[in-house]
Amino acid sequence: MAALDDIIERIREAGAKGTPLRIRGGGSKDFYGGALAGELLDTAGHSGISNYEPSELVVTVRAGTPLAELEALLAQQGQCLPFEPPRFGLGQGTVGGMVAAGIAGPSRASVGSVRDYVLGATLVNGRGELLSFGGQVMKNVAGYDVSRVLAGSLGVLGVIAELSLKVLPVAPAEATLAFECTQADALRLLNQWGGLPLPLNASCWAEQDGQGWLYLRLRGAQAAVEAACHGLGGERGDAAEAAASWTALRDQCIPFFAERASDEELWRVSVPQTAPVLAIAGAKPPLVEWHGGQRWYRVPRGQATKVREAARAAGGHATLFAAASADAGASRNAQPFDSLSPALQKIHAALKREFDPHGIFNRGRLYADY
Repeated sequence: MAALDDIIERIREAGAKGTPLRIRGGGSKDFYGGALAGELLDTAGHSGISNYEPSELVVTVRAGTPLAELEALLAQQGQCLPFEPPRFGLGQGTVGGMVAAGIAGPSRASVGSVRDYVLGATLVNGRGELLSFGGQVMKNVAGYDVSRVLAGSLGVLGVIAELSLKVLPVAPAEATLAFECTQADALRLLNQWGGLPLPLNASCWAEQDGQGWLYLRLRGAQAAVEAACHGLGGERGDAAEAAASWTALRDQCIPFFAERASDEELWRVSVPQTAPVLAIAGAKPPLVEWHGGQRWYRVPRGQATKVREAARAAGGHATLFAAASADAGASRNAQPFDSLSPALQKIHAALKREFDPHGIFNRGRLYADY
């Protein structure tokens, strides 16, 4: 626990002096969010698996533990993090960063978000106090569920020290089907299938060489997967090749992401799954995930207003996920997230004051005001 003691001491010193701190695990998501400001507070040294009970489907892990290390341990027991957190860059992301960013992968619409799997957490607040929330079972979560509030908070409330996570067994069967269709037809099909008792796990629509393709991943019992394949039709892909493709999508290594031009921004648009095709001037055809609920757009920089207006018109919101690499330094201070309603802004500000009274954690990373 020496690493945690050092972290606590740094926080107490920073609080006394009012010194801003920038919390960093593996640095794989430095591109995400607003400003990176303050003295570096490295949490990678506070790592290791505290407790793992495969029969209970619960693992407790220190926040600096590499995500790859945790997933390798789970795989040995035939278990996984079902929300498929992306592993950016060189795969150096940590478990704490996974929860702080709150980003889930292709299966999120079917299995739930990151916060749905957080059972408990310990947090070092801005006073240098080690606080515990939640537990290792769902029934321990009562009152204000702070442990889940940490998911997506980008470190503005404090330093995550340890997490208890729910895990699940790997599905016994899996298959991927491909359908040649337009984006509009893909959305119609996904809405139609969503109302049927099918083992839908993930979906992805994208254009390849000017032709649209919908990929559908089925997971579940062997009989259910085979019955769905027979009923839905489509072209069934090779299992190994399909698995590699879904992994590449999860980690944003496919051409849609990898071939983004230096003057293009990457926007993540969250809308109801039933939303129609969005018209965004200047945007290239999107990549559509989560059965229509998440749509990625590559847009020339400076088009934030157009993207956000289109998202709001469809009942959703938009996030500047990654700035244009040509001017990433200048764009980092631009507001990446949609503005909050007055009521939500009041709640966010109150939480920030309570957990970080000196305002030292990740200033400007989530919102410009804190």
